[in-house]
Amino acid sequence: SRQRKRRRPVSDRVIVVGGGQAACQIADSLRREEFAGEVVVVTEEPHLPYQRPPLSKQYLAGDLDESRLFMRKADYYESHRIEMRTGCRAVRIDRQAQCLELDDGERIAYAGLALATGARARPLIVPGADCDGVFYLRNIADVRAIRERMPDARRLVVIGGGFIGLEVAAVARKQGKQVSVLEFQDRLMPRAVAPFLSDFYYSLHSRHGVDVRTGAAVSAIDRNGAELHVRCADGTSYVADLVVVGVGVIPNTELAGEAGLACEDGIRVDEFARTEDPRIVAAGDCTNHPNTLLARRLRLESVHNAMEQAKTAAAALCGKELAYAQIPWFWSDQFDARLQMVGLSQDHDEYVLRGDPASGRFSLFYFRGGELIAVDSVSVPKDHLQARKLLAARVSPTAEQAADVEFDLKSLL
Repeated sequence: SRQRKRRRPVSDRVIVVGGGQAACQIADSLRREEFAGEVVVVTEEPHLPYQRPPLSKQYLAGDLDESRLFMRKADYYESHRIEMRTGCRAVRIDRQAQCLELDDGERIAYAGLALATGARARPLIVPGADCDGVFYLRNIADVRAIRERMPDARRLVVIGGGFIGLEVAAVARKQGKQVSVLEFQDRLMPRAVAPFLSDFYYSLHSRHGVDVRTGAAVSAIDRNGAELHVRCADGTSYVADLVVVGVGVIPNTELAGEAGLACEDGIRVDEFARTEDPRIVAAGDCTNHPNTLLARRLRLESVHNAMEQAKTAAAALCGKELAYAQIPWFWSDQFDARLQMVGLSQDHDEYVLRGDPASGRFSLFYFRGGELIAVDSVSVPKDHLQARKLLAARVSPTAEQAADVEFDLKSLL
């Protein structure tokens, strides 16, 4: 067990709270900015900072060794004088005293504080959701537990038809499991993609033998011996040996909120990743930030956002203003289809299809008022890369040019 101890105040110590990609990048960027003071990373998990995207893909499938999840090896932190405090939970920020309090009572003084607290899995609020055999997928421990049960599980029910749920379904189906996906909304990935893509992925999963049910409101989970019964409001019931819940996430804002920092679907920061306290910055899934390119505030759950906003946060702690203004991008691997997304398509008033969906390789170009705002590509990496350049440069093809596979999008740059 950790001994309780107090540290003397240090005028040039930065503490980073978190154990994901944003936390690791903040620490790395502080050293790249030639910050010479102490850097202390505090993470509740017992691991060094690691990547989360492979958890529901290669790592769940057993195709990626756990050691490859980690952002850096232990000797990196040692050589860069970054003190790693794993298995430590930050419980309170004393802004007046500029101290962070840990769960064992230790108080660590800081000159700067970076919050990269991420998000946690949203719980399923129905009777029986805490039954043995019901799992969430958010961290290494979650996947270890699921992988331990998978060999003996013949039937899997996935609650939630978003990225996590569909990636889990694809992995399980490849392993020969009988898989059912229950999505409450009337289509798959409803928050992220247009109906056209929802229909494509419905067909993709159905062709691979996944039983996809939309409009399925789960009302209870019962255990009967070795079996789990997932019951829906319409009276249908699905038998499972294993249930995985993927119904979204909740940003971890409690530490910031209890310290009096503004929170609204995330910790509110400015374009320089600063909270209203000039000594405290935040980055990653936990932040609600302004994006001048998109002309709106938003919270993003993406690796790209975590890494780039972390660089901005580190610069701010070093007294530099490096405005964060980037077009977001995401990806998802399901069966043999890689979905790559850039921009946010929710506000589009027109979209055009480039390529042939029957081939499994196509892109959707989304427009608003005649201007390109987003592109979703399925197994066409060239379209995705060109779309990222077009959106970053604020150069828009016409709808006719976007739909013409013979037209060279690169020529617009």
